[in-house]
Amino acid sequence: MRVVFLGTPEFAVPSLEMVLNASQKFEVVGVITQPDRPSGRGQRLTSPPIKLLASAHDIPVFQTDRLRGNLEALEFLKNLKPDLNVVVAFGQILTPDFFNYPRLGTVNVHASLLPKYRGAAPIVRTLINGEIDSGVTIMQIDEGMDTGDILSQVVVPVSDDMTSGELSKLLSEKGADLLIETIPDYANGEIQICPQEHTQSTYASSIKKEEAKINWENPAVAVHNLVRALNPVPTAFTRFRGGKLKIWKTTKQKQITSHLSLSNQSGEILTVEKDKVVVQCGNNTFIRLLEVQLPNRKRISVNDFINGSSLKIGEVLG
Repeated sequence: MRVVFLGTPEFAVPSLEMVLNASQKFEVVGVITQPDRPSGRGQRLTSPPIKLLASAHDIPVFQTDRLRGNLEALEFLKNLKPDLNVVVAFGQILTPDFFNYPRLGTVNVHASLLPKYRGAAPIVRTLINGEIDSGVTIMQIDEGMDTGDILSQVVVPVSDDMTSGELSKLLSEKGADLLIETIPDYANGEIQICPQEHTQSTYASSIKKEEAKINWENPAVAVHNLVRALNPVPTAFTRFRGGKLKIWKTTKQKQITSHLSLSNQSGEILTVEKDKVVVQCGNNTFIRLLEVQLPNRKRISVNDFINGSSLKIGEVLG
């Protein structure tokens, strides 16, 4: 089976690797991905992970920041004569002339249990909302935003402290396994295709910059979920002594008895001990900071934060 693979970030790598490793069943005849972009402090032009993997296997690569209306991209596809398109975190909308061209159409690996969390940020929104389950869906692409028929799904439990980076890695691996199990049955017409229940759908919009700012008036569980959802990017933050303090890791803290009064305000630091900084949150709840990052500094443990900043009880974050 001739396959054209469309994907861009690290999340898509396990799926492409899995298809490449099954060379007795599939031949990856081309890859379409996003353009090289500046990255890091030096803003060096960096190739997407999928391009690097494709190039290592001498697979033709086409890069574009706009697939819609791109006749050159469509010609690239048609010249390859694929039986199937596989899309994993490509980051662009496909048009019918593109996703309908292969004889088997186009399938997509989506990081949620559709119809929940359609859209660009399913993993982040899953964690922000404190879901205890996530998963991966293999679906047919149609003209809607993640509205196509479902081919297969796998449920993945989510732990209380799992970060976006950790869940993304887990789902990328589970998605790759599910993809390689699903494609042969789909190609042979041996799979039950299920339309989505559109009335049950939710949308996972991209994170806006202002959403990364911690509101200490929120309960501790909401603050904790925001922190882990935005780890590693864009990273939750607060204000500290007039500057920006990134909060990388937290844990929920049971009620404490020290330094409690009616005057305690949200964001107030209540406990400063070795490896322990406890902050007041809304609804008389508390959170413990574990890892932070000061401006223009490296990510550090809370103990290094205490020692380096001479942190004091009563200081207020935010």
